[in-house]
Amino acid sequence: MSDRLSVFKTYKLYVGGKFPRSESGRVYEVTDSKGKWLANAPLSSRKDARDAVVAARKAFGGWSGATAYNRGQILYRIAEMLEGRRAQFVHEVADAEGLSKSKATEQVDAAIDRWVWYAGWTDKIAQVVGGGNPVAGPYFNLSSPEPTGVVTVLAPQKSSFLGLVSVLAPVIATGNTAIVIASEKSPLPALSLGEVLATSDLPGGVVNVLSGRTAEIATPLAAHQDVNAIDLAGAGTDDGLAKELEIAAADNLKRVLRPQPVDDWSATPGIDRMTAFLETKTVWHPTGSLGASGSGY
Repeated sequence: MSDRLSVFKTYKLYVGGKFPRSESGRVYEVTDSKGKWLANAPLSSRKDARDAVVAARKAFGGWSGATAYNRGQILYRIAEMLEGRRAQFVHEVADAEGLSKSKATEQVDAAIDRWVWYAGWTDKIAQVVGGGNPVAGPYFNLSSPEPTGVVTVLAPQKSSFLGLVSVLAPVIATGNTAIVIASEKSPLPALSLGEVLATSDLPGGVVNVLSGRTAEIATPLAAHQDVNAIDLAGAGTDDGLAKELEIAAADNLKRVLRPQPVDDWSATPGIDRMTAFLETKTVWHPTGSLGASGSGY
């Protein structure tokens, strides 16, 4: 029996469909709940954040222009791929959050189911929040939802996988592209998710995953003129950070989703996180006579 050395996994960022190391070359130690070393994670720089914005903006046209049915198929494919790597994520979540194997399995299963849940909503949300509007006059108008654009998502700090999926899936389900800042303390499940996304038919750049110091990465993204919205879920109870990012976001009127005092990620999600990053477009059209040729619309 040979003394074989283990092959340790090298975790990388996920930007534009590729797996770069941090531009800075820096890493930081990730430990489990008991302080045991797990891996070195990339310590993203401001340049990495800017690269992620470029990738997300480039991907936005194609992703927002895809049919809702096609987006649903791709989200379902993500769930399929996660199901095949379920054991890996159970292991990573258990280490990250100090959970038993059974509890970690519950978290991973719930995260997989959440992808399926949002996949089912992609071609239905427009019917719920859009439609014809009753107006008095010789015209009609129709309202329909459209994605906001590039959304920065601060992943929850304490729910490394289920919380992450709960804030990411609704953003891309509705046609936005995303820049995810992984949990600072427990980034490994998020970085592994990048590997799943890369093999699940999701176009490169639709989701970009960064790891490192949350405040260090989030601050330039909140102020970036080509970021349209920001979800502050990962700011948690740090009112100082949340306020700082909200002020920075006001420079170009970003849409800001403030963190909730208590987020129960295991609860059945509503549609609030989908509608948070949707804009409403209303089209007016005259009706009535078109002269001798008759009536039309």
